[in-house]
Amino acid sequence: MTSKEHKKHTDLVRPALGKFGRNEWAIVGAPCVYIKALADKVITALSPKYKCGYADTSHNDEIVLAPGRLANCAVMEYTDQINHQQFNYTTAFSPFAMRQQFADADIVLVNGNHQQAKAQVVIIYENKKASLQKRLAQLTNVELILLAENVDEVFDFIQESIPDWQNIPLYRLEETEKIVAFFENKLQIAKPVLNGLVLAGGKSMRMGYDKGAVNWFGKEQRYHVADMLKPLCHEVFISCRADQKQQIDINYNVLEDTFTGLGPFGAILSAFREQPDHAWLVVACDLPLLETETFKFLIEQRKIAAVATAFNSPDNEFPEPLITIWEPKSYPVLLAFLAQGYSCPRKVLINSDVNLIQAPNPDALTNVNTPEDLEKVKRTIHQKIANA
Repeated sequence: MTSKEHKKHTDLVRPALGKFGRNEWAIVGAPCVYIKALADKVITALSPKYKCGYADTSHNDEIVLAPGRLANCAVMEYTDQINHQQFNYTTAFSPFAMRQQFADADIVLVNGNHQQAKAQVVIIYENKKASLQKRLAQLTNVELILLAENVDEVFDFIQESIPDWQNIPLYRLEETEKIVAFFENKLQIAKPVLNGLVLAGGKSMRMGYDKGAVNWFGKEQRYHVADMLKPLCHEVFISCRADQKQQIDINYNVLEDTFTGLGPFGAILSAFREQPDHAWLVVACDLPLLETETFKFLIEQRKIAAVATAFNSPDNEFPEPLITIWEPKSYPVLLAFLAQGYSCPRKVLINSDVNLIQAPNPDALTNVNTPEDLEKVKRTIHQKIANA
């Protein structure tokens, strides 16, 4: 094998992350006090709906001694501050660790005087003209331009360096409502696309045969569920083991488990491995009483700021993990649980910030695991058909 043929690492689909997260803007071109004030207004307006983050750097004249036990050579210190939690570190964050810290944020605003981000907001401020000119190389993706007081035109060097600057939204710095609306629109556009994932890779040990192949409504259950999801999702996949792949109808998309031996947990991770920027409506194929209305209700109640949107189980009041919308931000959370030796989706939901809702029809969440369950559900379905 030649060196050109050698591949040291597996090709993976990487999330569309910047320095901090998926949706980040560096605010540049004004004194730090103006940038912080603008960030405060935007974060205050967006925080009821979105999780907001902020990144900055202290000035040289603000440097103080390391706090608490860090001064005594501790590498980290955690303090429960009652109304917020505080971690202090002595070690610098690598780009990978930084993105991990901001993984839960839907939007990150950055003081562009000190940090960079994959998109920029440029403030045209007369006294910072020379400083902004020095930062032209940082203006790689300007999406908003703001005119500060006593400024009526965009600097010539901005016009020259950004060919399409006239197509970029232009507001005055004091037009807070318009600025907030700009970010709201950007976040709405960036709302993760929703895919469907039908879990059909279980071995059905308790049932004795493949639950996904049970015919309740004129076709195998895995196909029945997939067909219900198709009008509601961007793409729908049937999740299965490698040895099941050839059994799946070629008219349905298949997503093979690549995190093997982990059951539904591995199927969810396998889906995110394929499309990490999409949300996944995950549903087991052993819920035969599910109806389209239940899926529609779940999607209507979806909250992208949460790790997931899930129903309360009617049996035990715990989150029901196998009819749940898992947001892209759940991917690193699931991996973190796996790294600590846990592979239970319900445990992830119980210990994470989830949007927990009540099913409009609790019977729709009835699970079939045993032949006894099967007979009970058969009677329910037959009764429904008879009543119809």
